Amino acid sequence: MRARILLAFGLFLASFLGSGEAAAQNRFNLVNSTGQTIERVYVSPSRISSWGPDVLGNAVLPPGQSVWIVPQLSDCVLDIKVIYQGGREEERRQVNACSLSRVVWGAAGGSGDPSFQFVNSSGVVVNELYVSLSTDQNWGRDRLGQGTLPPGASFPVSLPAGKVCTVDIRVVYADGRALERRRVETCSIRELNFR
Repeated sequence: MRARILLAFGLFLASFLGSGEAAAQNRFNLVNSTGQTIERVYVSPSRISSWGPDVLGNAVLPPGQSVWIVPQLSDCVLDIKVIYQGGREEERRQVNACSLSRVVWGAAGGSGDPSFQFVNSSGVVVNELYVSLSTDQNWGRDRLGQGTLPPGASFPVSLPAGKVCTVDIRVVYADGRALERRRVETCSIRELNFR
């Protein structure tokens, strides 16, 4: 019964919010692998400081279930907050929803594997790539070494499993620009399209 309510709610959101090309890029499936019931879910663009409404409405997300999330705005980089039965809260910041199709809740507590495939989706050659766990104090070495990463190419980023699921990324492009993203959740993805 609850699964039907969640499905109906997801279909309602999809029809209500429209199916424009930009909106379709950041939709994702939120999977509850925590063993606890999630009572509320808030999703907002990282550039906005308020959470907005609970996207579950009157429904809940039981353990082992999932719900289709269609954010209200077409931003790729989102913040997600869940509230469990009993009131405990968890947040994930700067999740790039345009580079994944699902977010697994329950992998962020240090039990997942943050390794991923970095994809250069910027249209510019990447000269330097730094990726470190968010808990690390420095960037570490340039993962590309003497090489570069052309547009459309990918590079495997290997990180230690079981410690933390958020990473910091710094990219230096061939034109000299540098771009950083902090606390990107990667345990629930296999590939990260970096724009």
